[in-house]
Amino acid sequence: MANDIQERIKKLIIDRRLPSGAPLPTETELMELLGVSRNSVREAQKALQAMGIVEIRHGFGTYVGPMSMAPMIEGLIFRTVAGHYRGEDDLLRLLELREAVETGLIARLAGRVPEDDLAELDALVGRMEEEAAAGSVRAETDRAFHATLHRGLDNPLLSEVLEAFWVAFHRVRTDLVELRTDPAVTCAQHREILAAVRSGDAVRAEAAIRDHFGNIRTRLGSAHRFAR
Repeated sequence: MANDIQERIKKLIIDRRLPSGAPLPTETELMELLGVSRNSVREAQKALQAMGIVEIRHGFGTYVGPMSMAPMIEGLIFRTVAGHYRGEDDLLRLLELREAVETGLIARLAGRVPEDDLAELDALVGRMEEEAAAGSVRAETDRAFHATLHRGLDNPLLSEVLEAFWVAFHRVRTDLVELRTDPAVTCAQHREILAAVRSGDAVRAEAAIRDHFGNIRTRLGSAHRFAR
């Protein structure tokens, strides 16, 4: 019954073409529309809120949620942490998932990144080099580089998925494993990715991405062996 009510509310959102932030019918209206009790409506709304599909604003009503990747990110994080403490290599698996997606997409970006984005990527690599000179590249700068790079795909949903993989990996990695990084290598690899994409050489771009992830995988493997 609970799942059925959730599905009917989701169908209502789709059928009425309601965008994020749009108000949903009141509890009373949903009770009448769906033919269910107030408690059933509230339980369904709570479940949908946990998925980011609706947003309950106490005292104001219920609205269509942001439909973000937050639940996916939290699920990836929990699964990875749980697997890590069971002695499994879930962090490495998450890295491999991210690598597979980014490697498969980089050829589409070669020679097709807008000039404004290339200029922003240049600035970000420059910032990485400044940070490296000070001791380490900040995660926020790395994140901005990858987000700007994939912006050129002009696919907001794909960009959100890639961002979810990045956030999940780095949050878990920061909590579980201390990776010894060489900031000069990090800068050089990002500079090569940018140069390859700018040149339009898809083979070179794919090799640059593989080299970047290979370096992370090697350091992650070393950290796991050291921890054990």
